Amino acid sequence: MRIVIAEDDALLREGLALLLRAESLDVVATAGNPEEFLAAVDKHSPDVAIVDVRMPPTHSDEGIVAAVEARRRQPGLAVLVLSAYVEQMFATELLAGGARGLGYLLKERVGRVEEFLGALHRVAEGGTAVDPEVVAQLFARTRPDERLDRLSAREREVLALMAEGLGNTAIAERLFVTEGAVHKHIRAIFSKLDLAPDDRNDRRVAAVLRYLDGRDRAA
Repeated sequence: MRIVIAEDDALLREGLALLLRAESLDVVATAGNPEEFLAAVDKHSPDVAIVDVRMPPTHSDEGIVAAVEARRRQPGLAVLVLSAYVEQMFATELLAGGARGLGYLLKERVGRVEEFLGALHRVAEGGTAVDPEVVAQLFARTRPDERLDRLSAREREVLALMAEGLGNTAIAERLFVTEGAVHKHIRAIFSKLDLAPDDRNDRRVAAVLRYLDGRDRAA
């Protein structure tokens, strides 16, 4: 796996590089601003880019703009975005349309090495990864909808893990149930939320977040 890191905080940038190299991952370049990042993508054609949301010069959305441009230049580039805060608009828009190979984690998650590496590999393989805290806040901010009341407590747990980007096996392990039970819960969730039960795994998060955002669009 060839990785480019775009992060303006030098300490975090070099710390990430050391962590990933210690895991035998190939960090081909690091960048402190969007221009350096795009130049590195052009030069190295990485498999994955780890990008900070807020970068120079205004520290608003330069990282996101650069990530979008990088994917335009290199279709299929996986992107794992890091943010210090939960930014709801970005979290929902990131996964709209069932985009593959995208993730959104809070920076504090990097310290939980196993979780961070799991998210990185999931994104690199074309899946999605959303920070659990982001999912929790999206649930908390969601406008009331009677369809959520249809879900059992267990189905809500499964839905939250789906929103993180976990597959059926990972959900089963997290909840200490069988994969068959997870599959049954997911079918019930899609039925109760008026979503097609045969959505592909990489589209499940987009469907969940679009629903939570109050946009009643079929996946």
